[in-house]
Amino acid sequence: MATLRIGTCSWKYDSWKGIVYSARPKINYLEEYSTMYNTVEIDQWFWSLFDDFVKLPEERTAKEYNDSVPDDFKFTIKVPNSITLTHYYFPKPNSSLKENRDFLNPELYQQFLKKLKPIEHKVGALIFQFEYLNKQKMNSEAELLDRLGSFFDSIDRTYDISIELRNPNYLNKTYFEFLTGQNISHVLLQGYYMPPIKEVFQNFKDQLKSTAIIRLHGPDRKKIEELTGGDWSKIVLPEDEKIEWLPSIINYFLENEVDIYVNVNNHFEGSAPLTIKKIKKLFE
Repeated sequence: MATLRIGTCSWKYDSWKGIVYSARPKINYLEEYSTMYNTVEIDQWFWSLFDDFVKLPEERTAKEYNDSVPDDFKFTIKVPNSITLTHYYFPKPNSSLKENRDFLNPELYQQFLKKLKPIEHKVGALIFQFEYLNKQKMNSEAELLDRLGSFFDSIDRTYDISIELRNPNYLNKTYFEFLTGQNISHVLLQGYYMPPIKEVFQNFKDQLKSTAIIRLHGPDRKKIEELTGGDWSKIVLPEDEKIEWLPSIINYFLENEVDIYVNVNNHFEGSAPLTIKKIKKLFE
């Protein structure tokens, strides 16, 4: 039987006290979080590519996470950007882009998987998040799919894999046929200048047969951070019209025996826990 899990993107926010967390001075955030939600997205391991080194997660941290949550809890995990970035961020002024030689490196990916060993039974899916790829970074969608195909054919496929793109023009029949052939799912992303989830779903739902991930992000990260001032305890930019269609999409996946994760970011409306409350009310 397919399962629906709704959780947040990351979890350690002091401003969630009184909403998710107790007011006690010293708490295990993840442990308290897991009494309310049965899934969470691990975002911090994505940030792994630095000027002169690569930082993969520590196994002791993975063990701490494992020990903090129940056996039926699931993590969706962003694959380190040392594997998914074609080039380094922020080139120096008047300098050319610096190539990331570990882009889609099977050996580095295998090292990453070893770090996940303590939570291997609680991994729901791994998310390969790619930034917007201009012509300087990737010649074409065909080149990306070719490189992805070679990579996926050479790695351990123990875990479910989902791809998140930031190129709207890549969301086409060729891309979704590639995913179907690889038994990989597509992250339905709301935000970051991508077409609305509802539109992508309607156009390609027949190809969305693997574990489904919906990620709710806002279109303007800077604006919402200014509005909240870092206080993520209230909704400041309601997006009701962008979630009212969620039940129909979720029910479609469940009826087709597809597990589904809904990962909500604070940047969507201002408070991920309060957005989740709104989503759950839609099912009442």
